[in-house]
Amino acid sequence: MDSVFEIIAEPNRRAILSLLVSSQQSVGEIERQLRMPQPTVSKHLRVLRDAGFVESTVDAQRRLYRLKPEPLQELDAWLAPFRRFWSVHLDALELHLDRMEEPVVAPKKTRRSR
Repeated sequence: MDSVFEIIAEPNRRAILSLLVSSQQSVGEIERQLRMPQPTVSKHLRVLRDAGFVESTVDAQRRLYRLKPEPLQELDAWLAPFRRFWSVHLDALELHLDRMEEPVVAPKKTRRSR
């Protein structure tokens, strides 16, 4: 079985996962949104389903796919120690952006005597 990293290394699979984050989708909807041929979408969905990333249900004549977040927990656990690096940079960026939003106050002009 491929690791989580091998599964999501493929760009088309990441694109499919990104679509499924917001809502369940049919093969046809995924095909249209990603402009991929149906056999390609089906192939990637099969890999994602076999790895436990997605599950499907049948709705009339179409199969709807939805995201299963559990396999992503392995990735999340691996990334956890690295978050401290991001948070330092993100905190600095937030501080910088906050400072940029502060109004610039021009110095008061004093009147000179003539």
